[in-house]
Amino acid sequence: MSVSYNFTGRTAIVTGGANGIGRGVAARLQAAGATVAVWDLARGDLAGVLHAEVDVTQADQIGRALEELLAATGRIDILINNAGLTGGSCAVEAFDPAQWRRVIDVNLTAVFEVSRRVVPVMRAAGRGRIVNIASLAGKEGTPFLSAYSAAKAGVIAFTKSLAKELADTDIRVNSVAPAAVETDILKQMSRPLVETMIAKSPLGRLGTVEEVAELVLWLCSDACSFSTGAVFDVSGGRATY
Repeated sequence: MSVSYNFTGRTAIVTGGANGIGRGVAARLQAAGATVAVWDLARGDLAGVLHAEVDVTQADQIGRALEELLAATGRIDILINNAGLTGGSCAVEAFDPAQWRRVIDVNLTAVFEVSRRVVPVMRAAGRGRIVNIASLAGKEGTPFLSAYSAAKAGVIAFTKSLAKELADTDIRVNSVAPAAVETDILKQMSRPLVETMIAKSPLGRLGTVEEVAELVLWLCSDACSFSTGAVFDVSGGRATY
């Protein structure tokens, strides 16, 4: 069954939208009629989007990109906080503290930095949709991915907090927690670790970018009206609470 959405006239920001899940979501939003701004240090190959070279850990770069986007479109309806990195697989006692801080900054602090700039725009408009890309690692705690797991757990908690703060508005804030999805980010992990992730899935396979993107689009739509502060697993049957 093909599900269609109409986001004509709406503007969406997708951080980390040059590759992987971000690219899939950006492409799907664009196909549904949205004006899509990709904020990423990489250019990517998606035609027709508004690209801004943004380090989402840097408040000044976020502010500049936001001003440029508002000048071009006058609105922000959708925010997808997707930018992230695993930082490689490593035991806690061998983890470089500088790398730990980098993983936390990109995966968690950036979600705060971008959201705190975008929320006032959505408040002024009276509506909006925010989707934060978390991970099943944030619910389970994946061994040898301690920084990534901790950051994604933080994303889930931040999502719940922000959703409650905005519950008196028509701004919905939700998160998606994928299990292992077939993207380039898996190249940052050891193959035995990836195989372990696959083995945990009752469906016995990796997820696809398209499967995650379909859920994200529903969360961005007007059909998502009574769900906020929630975590939606895309896990191949791995039930984690």
